[in-house]
Amino acid sequence: MSLTTAVAVPTQSVESLLLIVPPAPGAAVGVSPDTVVAGLPLLRRLVLAGSRAGFSRVLVQSDDDEVERLLGGTAAGRLAGARAAADARRRIVIIAANVVPQARWLQTLRETAVEPERLYSDGQLAAIVDTDDSSAVLAAATRCRGVGELLAALRARFDESSLDADDTGRFALSEPADTRPAEKWLLRSLIKQREGFMSRHFERKISLAITRRLVLTRITPDIITVVSVGLGLLGAPFFLSSSPPYQLVGALLFLAHSILDGCDGELARVRFQQSAIGEWLDTIVDDGLNLFLVGSIGVGLGRATGSALPTVLGFVTCGMLLTYNAVAYRELHRQGEGGEVLKVRWWFLRGRDVKQLVSQGGAMGLLSTVARRDFFVLAWFVLAALGLFPVVLAYAILVVIPSFVIALGQLVLRPHRARP
Repeated sequence: MSLTTAVAVPTQSVESLLLIVPPAPGAAVGVSPDTVVAGLPLLRRLVLAGSRAGFSRVLVQSDDDEVERLLGGTAAGRLAGARAAADARRRIVIIAANVVPQARWLQTLRETAVEPERLYSDGQLAAIVDTDDSSAVLAAATRCRGVGELLAALRARFDESSLDADDTGRFALSEPADTRPAEKWLLRSLIKQREGFMSRHFERKISLAITRRLVLTRITPDIITVVSVGLGLLGAPFFLSSSPPYQLVGALLFLAHSILDGCDGELARVRFQQSAIGEWLDTIVDDGLNLFLVGSIGVGLGRATGSALPTVLGFVTCGMLLTYNAVAYRELHRQGEGGEVLKVRWWFLRGRDVKQLVSQGGAMGLLSTVARRDFFVLAWFVLAALGLFPVVLAYAILVVIPSFVIALGQLVLRPHRARP
């Protein structure tokens, strides 16, 4: 963003408004507000992304009465008849209605520091202005037929600077055929940077293909969570057998569980159906399933080897998981984390803190890699397929248990270091 004498405006003191206006004539031939992208009409997707990005108000410039149907159940409203107090500074973000946005991109536009009473635009897709006279901007939007006319009118009122928007956070539709690549772009954006190799290159490819079809149905993320857990519970008893075919079936069922476990979060994010209840359901039930599986593996290996050691190690690992989860939840409660970010923050603690503690190279770096859940799932599947499932015992001794000791030690010690 090109700023000459920019003055940072605290976002906490500025009410934010997302203004969605029609695209410039000819810029989106055949693209309408009800064009479906990943299971949601384009306009509804824009409005929900704005709400998720934290805008206090979302207005849509449209003379079409059908827009009311697309806005049903949201906090957005039509620009016609809207009023804004003239004595309150507002951050107004203007977006063309043919843009498929990511919420993080809109949040960046809402929070970025700009100079008051100056227009920042990137051409015909997005613009920002902080002004004490937001009613004048809304009046200009009411008179204009599209984003091009509106920006021309605002240039006559405000000095202009270039808005260097992040192109990776939006996708502009120029024709209906663009919806398919837009959906691919949306789904690819669901892949987290911190995911492991197996998750990124194997599990995610399958889960995203499933999610692409799920968005066209009425299936909810909570239903996917229940089905995923059901597959995991169904697979756990197979690990009680010493027969390789039974162990392979259990590994396949748990692999299916792991893939579907990604689908519920993907579906929730792409549909804007995240909820605190869903986060708790996915996290706590998944943790309970992990305990059930580890215990079943310990008992099964004990029966296969005729030794009590595998069973003892299985329950020791379950105890470490329980203790770690309790400490992690306590730490989150102490920090005042909200329910909606609980799962993301918790997985961040369990994965990233281990990586921060150990070096990226050498034996400890290797330990942090092979202890990841996606690597563990691969190990279960391969060992079961080769009839070498008892090797899981050595894997638990050399990799899993030391990793949880490291993570647990850091979580126990960090709160004490953080206190004054």
